Amino acid sequence: MTEDTTMSAEQIWRAVAAERAGLAALLAQLPETGWDHPSLCEGWRVREVVAHLVLSARADIGWILVNLIRARGSLDRAIRDTAIRHADRVTTGQLLDELRGSIDARVTALGTTPADRLMDLLVHGQDIAIPLGIAREMPSAAARVAMERIWTTGAPFHARRKFAGYRLVATDADWAAGDGAIITGPIAALLLTVTGRSQAWDQLSGDGAARFAADDRP
Repeated sequence: MTEDTTMSAEQIWRAVAAERAGLAALLAQLPETGWDHPSLCEGWRVREVVAHLVLSARADIGWILVNLIRARGSLDRAIRDTAIRHADRVTTGQLLDELRGSIDARVTALGTTPADRLMDLLVHGQDIAIPLGIAREMPSAAARVAMERIWTTGAPFHARRKFAGYRLVATDADWAAGDGAIITGPIAALLLTVTGRSQAWDQLSGDGAARFAADDRP
């Protein structure tokens, strides 16, 4: 992996704020039907994705434990169910106001870092924008931080294990990792791919791209 993938904590939090502000501006232009449009996250409409981002900006350990118990110990179920419940409980206008109110929040749940908040926003921003046919630019410096965080941690994506035997190389940023058959593409496309989104596969190339798609495509 290249070394030019670091940002200070202050820079990451500023990038987080910028992503929240940009997403709020995008959402403010949507009609009500847009909020009810399916996102790339299975079982979540746009409003559930927004609810998740709002809740992740204010979660504390007590809130996490209560909802883990409610979800019978499954973190994935807790994340899914809390977003659905919150989206059903508030109006579209309230949800947008909550997102705007979270712009400058600097909260990290237990076991996470500011880079996790940034990654979440970058990926979920695309989960919202792509199904709506909206082009949403992903800043390359922020995407590099997110890629490094994913590559150097395990759950939930297990990127190094999933991409064992491949080398991922960004074509528009100073980032590369892994060994083996080459998969190249824009840093945003690589980020979507390692987080399990197939919508960017047509932007990937290299001798490893077709093999990976054949082996791992649902």
